[in-house]
Amino acid sequence: MRPNIDTQTRLYGVIGHPVAHSLSPAMHNRAFQAAGYNGVYLAFDVPEIAPAVAAGRALNIRGWSVTIPHKVAVMPLLDHVDPVAAGIGAVNTVINRDGRLAGYNSDGLGAVSALTEKTAVEDRSVAVIGAGGAARAIAFSLKQAGARVTIVNRAIPRGEALARDLNTPFLPLAELDRPMYHILINATSVGMAPYVDVMPVREHLLAPGMVVMDIVYNPLVTLLLKTAGKRGCVTVDGAAMFIYQGVFQFELWTGKKAPVAVMRETVMKALEKRHD
Repeated sequence: MRPNIDTQTRLYGVIGHPVAHSLSPAMHNRAFQAAGYNGVYLAFDVPEIAPAVAAGRALNIRGWSVTIPHKVAVMPLLDHVDPVAAGIGAVNTVINRDGRLAGYNSDGLGAVSALTEKTAVEDRSVAVIGAGGAARAIAFSLKQAGARVTIVNRAIPRGEALARDLNTPFLPLAELDRPMYHILINATSVGMAPYVDVMPVREHLLAPGMVVMDIVYNPLVTLLLKTAGKRGCVTVDGAAMFIYQGVFQFELWTGKKAPVAVMRETVMKALEKRHD
């Protein structure tokens, strides 16, 4: 079904470089249709962020998703940055309120929402593997939700720096030698296509009853999740985090309740189509 575009249609989009792979246009356009919202969502491949923000103001684009490599660089170009996004140090969502641009970060919220479908996080011990932007957002939001977070990373200086920023413990990945946590999250690209035959931890670290989440969603069932499932762990795939960060965006932009089931169905169909 194509959107019914008229003079009242509100424009949204994703800005990044590259963006050809993005599932956001399919997900948000289908959500707009399901909610009866007069909006359209496009993909803008923009190498330079400052002209894109200026264009967004001039064209009255109502909101956009911000992806790699602009999540940090966009921040000083905005009129307001939400305290959570400021604490994370990155923005992935912008809303245009009468010409004033406000930035938010829904990556960590998406991860927490995906996890809480399967488990409580408050007072649970969580190992976040990685020290990049995704790890920072997820660890920050989990701490806010009351989890006991440890940063685990192969490169010690980078991992220590993130742990210091977030005031959490740090453990070198090489020293993770036994199951120690209720929840384990891969917040790296390890296991992403085309390198699908690797995982960030050894198999014996996956104990029955653990919750194991992988932010990678290409493939949807990574080797980590496949192995964890076989060993009796509860698994959470990367599509769930992606969907819930989109749910936050949709509700912020429209003021309407997001059609979560429709968004999930759209993303799953798109992933299946890519796999085929």
